[in-house]
Amino acid sequence: MADLLVRPHPPGPDGVVVDITPASAGWHHVGFAVHRLEPGATVERATGGREHCLVAVSGTMDVRVGDWQASGVGGRPSPFADAAPGAVYVPPGATWTVTARDALELAVASAPAEGRLPVRLLDPASMSTETRGTGTNVRHVRNILPETEPAESLLVVEVITPGGHWSSYPPHKHDTDRLPAESSLEETYYHRLDPPQGFAFQRVYTDPGPDGRREIDETMTVHDGDVVLVPRGYHPVGAPHGYDLYYLNVMAGPERIWRFHNDPAHEWMLAGT
Repeated sequence: MADLLVRPHPPGPDGVVVDITPASAGWHHVGFAVHRLEPGATVERATGGREHCLVAVSGTMDVRVGDWQASGVGGRPSPFADAAPGAVYVPPGATWTVTARDALELAVASAPAEGRLPVRLLDPASMSTETRGTGTNVRHVRNILPETEPAESLLVVEVITPGGHWSSYPPHKHDTDRLPAESSLEETYYHRLDPPQGFAFQRVYTDPGPDGRREIDETMTVHDGDVVLVPRGYHPVGAPHGYDLYYLNVMAGPERIWRFHNDPAHEWMLAGT
């Protein structure tokens, strides 16, 4: 099994600090990369047999895909700003070029696709927002590429969890193909912290087997810029007091639908909510 915690490395020539492929993750669907680009820097990628979602986590970018182009995409100064990110959907069989207008944090999500959809700018006004949970389970969600928006495989969402709160909680999983009750989706969590010297915790664990042991049971200390892989199992996140936590989720699997199953041991806390 691949290491579930992936830490960033110094930027390469194309600004890449994280590059997760299905092969490196040991799964089949989700790819995820982060590029940190200086003003004026350019990165180019071919999508091959995969669709891509380009997300300006912070900063502003110009995007070109063949004859299609969009200028000034994004613009928020930080993922913690109260603003939607800039984002572009790119189909398979294309080559995209991104040029940073200012310091740009570019996330690239990918998953298998057949090429049924055209390139398009994802309208920030269509990125619905919602607040989930109560008390210290409150977190704030923005849907970048949800089920209601066209794509072939990808689901992309971002979440801010205030300091002292929990997220992806009560623990839930989506690792079994038994629709309509539950779907099978691989997932990545790209974490950012405010202030950046903080830390958070994420646990990934599966149900006990016949012998009472869990195939996966890892609790990880997450720092700013880390990525956690969730191949299967429950995956709650906790943000310590004083440090707000942002994460960008990418999900994909055999069916493009998000249906989850709560851990029965902890589902009691949802009674009456």
